[in-house]
Amino acid sequence: MIRTRTLLSDDSRLRRLGPLALPTLWGAVAVTWKLGCPLAQQPGLPMRIATSVVFFTVGTGLILGIRRGLSRELKRMRAIAHATQSVLLRPPPPRLDGLSVAAGQLSASRGAAVGGDLYEAVATPYGVRIVIGDVRGHGLAALGAVVAVLGSFREAAHDEPELGGVLRRLDRALGRHLRERARDEHPAACQGREPEHPAAEEFVTVLLLEISPDGDVYALNCGHPGPYRIGHRVESVPVGDPLPPLGAFPLPADLTSYHCTRLLPGEALFLHTDGAEDARDGAGRFFALEAVLAEAARDVSVPPAALVRRVHTALLRHTRGRLADDVALLVVRNDRMRVPAQPAEPGLRRTRPEPSPHW
Repeated sequence: MIRTRTLLSDDSRLRRLGPLALPTLWGAVAVTWKLGCPLAQQPGLPMRIATSVVFFTVGTGLILGIRRGLSRELKRMRAIAHATQSVLLRPPPPRLDGLSVAAGQLSASRGAAVGGDLYEAVATPYGVRIVIGDVRGHGLAALGAVVAVLGSFREAAHDEPELGGVLRRLDRALGRHLRERARDEHPAACQGREPEHPAAEEFVTVLLLEISPDGDVYALNCGHPGPYRIGHRVESVPVGDPLPPLGAFPLPADLTSYHCTRLLPGEALFLHTDGAEDARDGAGRFFALEAVLAEAARDVSVPPAALVRRVHTALLRHTRGRLADDVALLVVRNDRMRVPAQPAEPGLRRTRPEPSPHW
């Protein structure tokens, strides 16, 4: 195993040095020619020009070789970073239990595909559960908290029968992350005891949603913007009294989820982080998110992925590509079919209740 790693390391080193082989050979030939050839040592303008051309060619070759090697290494590192970021903030499945789902993110950090925002949607025995959140700050420095919250959600969403239990698991996971980070940053202050303030002023706003099979939507909101419901019109969905953001204050003892709306077939929920509504143009005007959604809602057949792209495009046009904060968007549309009531056969008594007139 050690020998294999050594061989791979040597092979990688040879690939990086490959573009410099030919310019180096040229340089060796040029130096040998200059020092060993009597003709090259003769005085005169023509010989000086020839010598300058030779060494200029060698120098240009070395520069181009170094540049090519660095370009290949940068491309490789970008590919690795993109794969890592895709695993961390993976796109949700296009369909979950009869719901169409799409999501996307714009990072304020140049060259990064993810930042301080997070989202996830999973199908569980208790319904489709969705989380969207925003870590205080933005960019790559917030990735540790994103990992902690998303990792906990992906487990707790399947294990906890109530949304309140999911939220407590997220809060405990974030608390562990903050304490570990505090110990790493200030080891001398934490010897023999837990730090009193694991990471001052760091918190995460979170919105948890649960969509039941009949379309009822339940929510727990920790200081996060509420969603919009897109149907015949666009309207803001109430998500109950806000709880404190995770990491800022302890959660209350009672974590009863709030029944906020019912998502009928064909209707969609648009979830976002505050970077969308807070985005400004050069004149300081805020992004008109609701107006953009209302314009998109005129096309009732627009799929969730196309809606995410439209809002992204409008955001970048409004800010001219200079975002001040990360932006995460998630759209979920109810594509479950209406099932009409079937008449009972003569002589048989119906044993199931009639479907709700709203479904």
